[in-house]
Amino acid sequence: MSSLVGKTYFVKTFGCQMNLHDAERVEGFLEQNGCINVAEPEEADIVVFMTCCVRDNADQRLYGQASAMVSAPKPPCGKRVVAIGGCIAQRDGEKIREHIPVADVVFGTSALASLPELLLEAFDDDGKKVEVDTVEEGRGFSCELPSRRAQSFHAWVPIMTGCNNFCTYCIVPYVRGREKSRTIEAVVAECEKLVSDGVREITLLGQNVNSYGRNIYGEPRFAQLLREVGKTGIERVRFTSSNPHDLVNETIQAMAETPCVMPHLHLAVQSGSSRVLKAMNRKYTREQYLDLVGRLRSAMPGLALSTDIIVGFPGETQRDFEDTLSMVKEAAFSSAYTFIYSPRPGTPAAKMVDDTPREVIQDRFDRLAALVAEQAHDANQADLGKTVSVLVEGSSKRDDAVMVGHSEKMRTVHFGLPEGLTADDVVGKICDVKVDEARTWYLRGTVVGDPR
Repeated sequence: MSSLVGKTYFVKTFGCQMNLHDAERVEGFLEQNGCINVAEPEEADIVVFMTCCVRDNADQRLYGQASAMVSAPKPPCGKRVVAIGGCIAQRDGEKIREHIPVADVVFGTSALASLPELLLEAFDDDGKKVEVDTVEEGRGFSCELPSRRAQSFHAWVPIMTGCNNFCTYCIVPYVRGREKSRTIEAVVAECEKLVSDGVREITLLGQNVNSYGRNIYGEPRFAQLLREVGKTGIERVRFTSSNPHDLVNETIQAMAETPCVMPHLHLAVQSGSSRVLKAMNRKYTREQYLDLVGRLRSAMPGLALSTDIIVGFPGETQRDFEDTLSMVKEAAFSSAYTFIYSPRPGTPAAKMVDDTPREVIQDRFDRLAALVAEQAHDANQADLGKTVSVLVEGSSKRDDAVMVGHSEKMRTVHFGLPEGLTADDVVGKICDVKVDEARTWYLRGTVVGDPR
């Protein structure tokens, strides 16, 4: 791969945490092959887009930013190679050039390791063809590749890929494949290595972590994995994504009994209507979800619960939507990601007919967003006057003297730099912050004691 040595690269990532992890592996692999990271795509010989196809707006953002490469100035080496990776690449393959004519390389969700070779082929050819690798079978996990982590104190740790649930609106099983888990020993060994490298927080990743291990051990073993990871010395553990259908009491007990597991859970509900949930093939009812929330809060009274909600799923009635609003109130979500339904070609829901006027769906979305904001504000008031532990991530984009991090409950926290300290003194450290102000989307406070 000597021809790649000295070439500059830029990686832009869209979508989920799995894509963020994959992007770190792409950067690590490129640097292992002698490439140099630059801050802007215009400065890069190699531009890589890590893509998401869960919602249509991610497609449109990709098309816009990739198309901008047509008018970009010539790169340092004289020829720019544009590579498209991730879920859109897996979905579209060579057809991606219909939307992105500048694409030279397409590599699927399981083909990260083939990227350097594909890049070499693209640099050598005349640009008239696209180099493609979207083969899924027989590939290892991307975590086996070198990594260039965005943060020295936090790491993404994939424990599995793929999904077997086939929710009717979701493209993930078609672009990430069926469930495939790493062994407990492999995950624990990686976590131990990260701890020795100074990592303080890890996020365990999977399309459905609650079914972790099923394809290896014959039954899910996520509860066991949580306990084993908790023994590695890591200070903070989070995980995503978590399907309610597969969240069992053993996992709830392991969460409650493993001190490093943070008191925050993202548990996508998608709808508060049992009728819509059935049409989505979510495999649980409204009542079962609320029962699960009750069991979680009984085991972990201080748990902060966030969720995903889709508005305007085909056939959603006003009654269905009112059920969603009441679900948000009953579950007392501290935050929620809300989306207007976006049909994904190739999924069963894309064939469902719906004649609900767009303005009705938009009104529902606006009402839901207002309720979510109200509950987020109320949830943050519970921390007003309290001291929260914050893992500091960096400076505010608006003010270098204001630091930003997340509390154990995943609240965004702002605080001013203590006198005599610089940003480098606190980034990656844990600070105790007394909360003086509780806004809708963040807390603000003052550091108490020394960073640690």
